[in-house]
Amino acid sequence: MTLAGFTAAWAMHFLAAASPGPAILMAARTGVTQGLRSGIFLAAGLGIGALVWACAALFGLALLFKAAPALLWGFKIAGGAFLCSLAWKMWRHADEPLAMTAEGATPQGALSALRLGITTQLANPKPAVFFGAVFVGTVPPGTAPWVVAALLLAVFLNEMICNVAVARIFSFPAPRRLYLRLKSSIDRCFGGLLAVLGLKIAVT
Repeated sequence: MTLAGFTAAWAMHFLAAASPGPAILMAARTGVTQGLRSGIFLAAGLGIGALVWACAALFGLALLFKAAPALLWGFKIAGGAFLCSLAWKMWRHADEPLAMTAEGATPQGALSALRLGITTQLANPKPAVFFGAVFVGTVPPGTAPWVVAALLLAVFLNEMICNVAVARIFSFPAPRRLYLRLKSSIDRCFGGLLAVLGLKIAVT
């Protein structure tokens, strides 16, 4: 695999990771509600989930979906339902006050954020389709194992960089103060957007 090919694969995934979707939405909400530390754990979970999809694509996931289209359809339905359930929880608890951590205290829920990142990424067929239909096509047969490992590391770092950046932006005091004032409306907007994404995933 040439350096140009490696760069193209990295750039395509970076753009995919930075595009709006459930991962970016979760990073923004985690940053504003729990701060940067939990946002980093969430981003790590999203990175792990992306690695699972990338490895699956490199080892035959696209062929499996092609041989059994119903499997992809069922997975999309399940993933859409999971995202819609998260959206419902956001909507249902929108009016509840948020217990923000005290100044200087360690934000809570880091491990929960890690789990949420993994499950959100695994429930989203978007990376499965990207890695199976686009990413795997940039990796020629016979690519050296160390190059494949470098590509997988690039995938993880892309997810981390994009989602940590989003969490950082939304963890600043001004966005957090705005969130506290408008929590009910913002949570319902987040929930509505996530529900739309979930429904879109399930029906397309």
